[in-house]
Amino acid sequence: MTKLFEPWTVRGLTARNRAVVSPMCQYSCEGGLATAWHLVHLGSRAVGGAGVVFVEATAVVPEGRISPDDVGLWNDAQAEALAPVAAFIKAQGAVPAIQLAHAGRKASTRTPWLGRGTVEPTEGGWQPVGPSELAFGAGSPVPRALDTAELPGVIQAFVDATRRAHRAGFEIVELHAAHGYLLHQFLSPLSSRRTDGYGGALENRERLVREVARAVRSAWPEHLPLWARLSCTDWVPGGWTAAESVHLARGLRDDGVDVFDCSSGGLDPAQQIPVEPGYQVPFAAQLKRDAGVATVAVGLISEPSHAEQILSQGSADAVALARAELRDPYWPLHAAAALGEEVAWPPQYLRARE
Repeated sequence: MTKLFEPWTVRGLTARNRAVVSPMCQYSCEGGLATAWHLVHLGSRAVGGAGVVFVEATAVVPEGRISPDDVGLWNDAQAEALAPVAAFIKAQGAVPAIQLAHAGRKASTRTPWLGRGTVEPTEGGWQPVGPSELAFGAGSPVPRALDTAELPGVIQAFVDATRRAHRAGFEIVELHAAHGYLLHQFLSPLSSRRTDGYGGALENRERLVREVARAVRSAWPEHLPLWARLSCTDWVPGGWTAAESVHLARGLRDDGVDVFDCSSGGLDPAQQIPVEPGYQVPFAAQLKRDAGVATVAVGLISEPSHAEQILSQGSADAVALARAELRDPYWPLHAAAALGEEVAWPPQYLRARE
């Protein structure tokens, strides 16, 4: 059996293969409610043979949305809207997963195809919050710095969303600590100038994400995996580094995080990223080797042979696909054919298999 199509067990959960559909924002909600778009979009990826299918970055509070059109999980109605999505994904043999997020200073932005920039409060937006009064970039709003007394509320919001995720039928929760969003903002010295117990030294900058992880782990069933997505480097001098990611991964491993989804960047417009197929795979390999954790490689992985090479060389335990899955919802089925692997097809599609 190829490594890509080898089942993958973490805690009490087994995915049928190691192809993961990455969380990808769809900007297609009203009031944070998932719609028929999400059922069809995510359901088709499960029909297409993926092992794990992730719902996009899902805000734990209204002001944690990236845009007003993002999905949320801060109330029960939103959980009810997501429940049919999770049920359909599972019925097709994939693991339903959800990424929980708070956009922090990068919140209240426009849906990409409607133009870049900030959605002002007069247009239905809101003032973003962050660890410090440091804007994301030129033209971005200056966030309101979160007071230390507000942070337990942030943690509780992640816990409440986690419980709703479980009731909705999801089997993996991923904490979004990447791409310049709130938890990443607390990690990086480029976005945090705090002088309390959540800023300065590395252990202090790690404090919030570790407190969130411990609280979420206690609210999440013991037999189900907890993931975290990290930006393993900011790609900016003086920013968050791969070595710090290793240190954080060791701590989060002890806090109950099982799998690390290894991305990078997104925190600072000054980033210089050497983009090419597999450019982030070395981070997954480094965390796997140096922190002793299970990792997922992501970043312009599109060819089945490349995915198989990453896994067979031991650089990661799974691969996450984004653009490749947008282009082809049936990428895993086509990848199996390319690699000479026999996998089950949906019976409704069998006539097209040959």
